[in-house]
Amino acid sequence: MSKDVNNHTTQSNSTPLPTEKRSKVRLIISGGGTGGHIFPAISIANAIKELCPDAEILFVGAEGRMEMQRVPDAGYRIIGLPVAGFDRKHLWKNFSVLLKLIRSQWKARSIIKEFRPQVAVGVGGYASGPTLKTAGMMDIPTLIQEQNSYAGVTNKLLAQKACKICVAYEGMEKFFPAEKIIMTGNPVRQNLLGHSILHADAVKYFGLNPKRKTILILGGSLGARTINQTLTASLDVVRAHPDVQFIWQTGKIYIDQVRETITTATGEVVRNPHISTIPNLYVTDFIKDMANAYAAADLVISRAGAGSISEFCLLQKPVILVPSPNVAEDHQTKNALALADKDAAIYVKDVEAKDKLLPIALETISNPQKLKDLSENIAKLALPNSATVIAKEVLKLITNPNHQLK
Repeated sequence: MSKDVNNHTTQSNSTPLPTEKRSKVRLIISGGGTGGHIFPAISIANAIKELCPDAEILFVGAEGRMEMQRVPDAGYRIIGLPVAGFDRKHLWKNFSVLLKLIRSQWKARSIIKEFRPQVAVGVGGYASGPTLKTAGMMDIPTLIQEQNSYAGVTNKLLAQKACKICVAYEGMEKFFPAEKIIMTGNPVRQNLLGHSILHADAVKYFGLNPKRKTILILGGSLGARTINQTLTASLDVVRAHPDVQFIWQTGKIYIDQVRETITTATGEVVRNPHISTIPNLYVTDFIKDMANAYAAADLVISRAGAGSISEFCLLQKPVILVPSPNVAEDHQTKNALALADKDAAIYVKDVEAKDKLLPIALETISNPQKLKDLSENIAKLALPNSATVIAKEVLKLITNPNHQLK
């Protein structure tokens, strides 16, 4: 996929949108904040460009959030809104948040009037609320994509005016009007699919032994504190199981602390940024080549974000899910239970991880039948080609003014 479509560049807050000749298809995609929102948004945009190469796509994100970098890197133009999330624990601190929300709605209205989109797509995140609400008020057809098994407050409110609601889990009619729901699954990072990487080659890529079972530990780009604390407190257990090896993504926040702990445990300074002084342990703050990481993994330990779960399903990866307790509506726990109830993943509570996570992981990795069952069961939940399915629904809303085309 070419990344220089439309010659997209990031727009500053004061720079007006270009007034060049409009293409036939124009749409806004709004949302972000985390990779779980941004990766699906970019995948949907790419799928729309595949189906309609002359489409003009504008992203609307939140100022200061990661989409303001990731979206231009993918070749698309983006404008930021001054929106911020509510402080649910300290409600009195939300006066400034309300002011930013009002400013964001006015700015969203200005963007929509200038860009004149034929449809607006919301993928979740701070910016999607004011953008999709304003689009609905201006009679622009809207589509929302709910990635989690438990709908967030913003999407439940936006659903009232949405024409289509794309979901990844069954039973979402308890949150949304059933007649608007389309089961599409979650789009995943497209560079993870279509590879034929050999397991042995992938393991060697990380400098490990292809004859040993490998556990991949993920906590997102920033890291997962509980998972990291569990591993740092259990380095003696890791060293005591040389027949099992670990690829550990700590996140940028925790990497220095982890290296110091390894140095203390081994008495040797960690000099290589990607190799620890424990032979069966590869440590890095961030894994750039996730295709190799997944190919190397016999078992994955991860948080329970919707995007990650969709990747595990499509790649048929046995996984232990440790949901983050610090997310809205505790949706990661609900995501994890949706799989665990089908024996498609192992669920470990965050508060129990320090005692249970590593013993469960070592027991599972040594049980070939358990790994096989987990792989087969999670594969049944995979919904391939999600980005293309959603893209087609978006284009239907443009071609059908009454928004009734099936």
